[in-house]
Amino acid sequence: MSNEYRLECGVRQGGLSSPRLFNLYVNRLICELSNTNVGCFIDGQCVNNISYADDMVLLSPSISALRRLLNICEDYAVAHGLRYNATKSELLIFKSNNKTYEPVPSVTLGGVQLKRVTRFKYLGHWVTEKLSDDVDIERERRALAVRCNMLARRFARCTKDVKITLFRAYCQSLYTCALWVGYTQGAISALRIQYNNAFRVMLGLPRFCSASGMFAEAGVPDFNSLLRSRIASLMRRVRDSPNSLVAIVAGRMDSPIMWHWMTTHRSSFQYRK
Repeated sequence: MSNEYRLECGVRQGGLSSPRLFNLYVNRLICELSNTNVGCFIDGQCVNNISYADDMVLLSPSISALRRLLNICEDYAVAHGLRYNATKSELLIFKSNNKTYEPVPSVTLGGVQLKRVTRFKYLGHWVTEKLSDDVDIERERRALAVRCNMLARRFARCTKDVKITLFRAYCQSLYTCALWVGYTQGAISALRIQYNNAFRVMLGLPRFCSASGMFAEAGVPDFNSLLRSRIASLMRRVRDSPNSLVAIVAGRMDSPIMWHWMTTHRSSFQYRK
């Protein structure tokens, strides 16, 4: 053990001890927020903040409750030498069906009024005021098109096996696809078509060749099989997670996401039968 010394500008980026040090630094703020019992509740458990590294989301059923949570964050920042970037902080109000809440009182952070938005990106996933996943699906469709065109251009002279390997590595991630619950058939169909076309372009296949046939011949899962696989993987990890908040989701079979996961596999079984 060394002598104590102060870090004046945060933890070292990329350091092995940096995540643990940052967790120790910010954990008290998370505890203070959770112990207020102000905010949203799920099955009687307070869920007023969700944090990953330095990205924090505050959840509250009212503007007054949100202001109280923000006051706690501001007091913690003053006491621990933190400074929030209010220009990058945003306010989103989730809508219930067609209900509207106007006018909405202003909310400030550090004396700066927060900008109200209809959607924001959290950890790479687009969250919208209507909880629709169409925007995030479109993000993934565009990203898939970019990756496919790049691979087809750079590796046009490679063998078929190499192209299939590249397709598996770069075109089958479908980031956060297991979280898609509320979407239109048009949005998911556009992504499925993009996935099929990406494989055709990679292998130089005819535009209107059979999608099921080309995937079966190459031993590559089609779009629906890949989506079910991602859902099954996340579903297993959710059920095995020791996290109390995640356990709430796993234990509620009537929740939208659990219902979607179960019906996705049930529909697949009935179709194959």
